[in-house]
Amino acid sequence: MSIEIRDATPADARAIAANNNSMAEETESRSLADELIGPGVAAFLADNSKGRYWVAEIDNEIVGQIAVTYEWSDWRNGMLWWIQSVYISPEQRRKGVYTALYEHVESLARADAGVVGIRLYVEKDNARALATYEKLGMRMTDYQIMQTLFEHDH
Repeated sequence: MSIEIRDATPADARAIAANNNSMAEETESRSLADELIGPGVAAFLADNSKGRYWVAEIDNEIVGQIAVTYEWSDWRNGMLWWIQSVYISPEQRRKGVYTALYEHVESLARADAGVVGIRLYVEKDNARALATYEKLGMRMTDYQIMQTLFEHDH
């Protein structure tokens, strides 16, 4: 089994949106609105200033994905990459797909002198994900994430 990692393209938008919906159902027991997630993924893929997606393929089939968004750190005078929208198809989990995706992203980040680190947020009770991230060298921070979300008519 060979895992190929490549930049996502606009042609991948439908698969990525479907994977994001599967992730939301699995982790939050909610369904994402098609009229938001489809155009949201398309807009992301069309504008690298928003971030980047990569997909993992086995035999030319997408089996996983990862995205990064950007946060400027004035404290560090550099960019932090936030990992987002991670999804691995259930039949490919625990087979190295996430590790391949993460290592690809990390190698790109390390090669860019303007990138000062990688962050992600994770469900606090997701022990399997926490163990995976720690195994790859990530460490828990002292911060918790708070948010205010706005409901807009689209």
